[in-house]
Amino acid sequence: MTRVGFLGLGEAGSLIARDLAAAGVEVRGWDPLVPEAEGVETTAGPAEVAEGAAVVVSVNSAHDAMDAARSVAAVLEPGRLYADFNTAAPARKREVAAALAPTGAAFADVALLQSVPGRGVRTPALASGPGAAAFADLFGGWGMPVEVGTDEPGFAASRKLARSVFLKGMAAAAAEALATGEALGCRDWLAADLARTLAALDADGFEHLGEGSHRHAVRRRDEMAAAVAMLEELGVAPRVAAASEAWLAELAKVRSGP
Repeated sequence: MTRVGFLGLGEAGSLIARDLAAAGVEVRGWDPLVPEAEGVETTAGPAEVAEGAAVVVSVNSAHDAMDAARSVAAVLEPGRLYADFNTAAPARKREVAAALAPTGAAFADVALLQSVPGRGVRTPALASGPGAAAFADLFGGWGMPVEVGTDEPGFAASRKLARSVFLKGMAAAAAEALATGEALGCRDWLAADLARTLAALDADGFEHLGEGSHRHAVRRRDEMAAAVAMLEELGVAPRVAAASEAWLAELAKVRSGP
């Protein structure tokens, strides 16, 4: 029976580990804040998680990624796989890979591309690094859709963070817009209108968003200045609106020239 060790049993780690256990995989795990998780044999520390494991999965914060790797480096060996699921900067992924290189274990930089709740081990992922193909073979067999990128640690992380610029920015913009709609008494109308607008976007329309702002920077800057003034009057903090106004002001300067 294949053994997988989990460093980190928070929401994502515990859900993926639970699905693997249900599929007949032997799962060990350790998390100083989570004493037990469904289907997981919890251990007294990280070294016990890695001993005899075909794969060690680190599902922690970017801040803890290096500490997690170092905590098992002494027991990793050639033929093992270390999969770093942490959402960290590409440079940090390369640092973790370099720190583990002397062990001979293969390193996989794994980016989860959707939220784990409701999907578990079936969460789509992008993997890169020397161990990416091995990771895809193993986890693909357990139901995870894995796209393999390059052999470079950090490749998968960079793609995920590029998506995050939009997705997390969109979440912030949506929250600010809906707070404005609430203040104006039109929250439901605004939510429906924004949903229709996003649903109508195809790849060409998405590209047009930026192109249109370049062409119409001056007019749109003035529009966002009016939006910022309205939000301030309503008592809604214009964080996204003010950032948009500043960006458009920079574009307007470029168009007007020196």
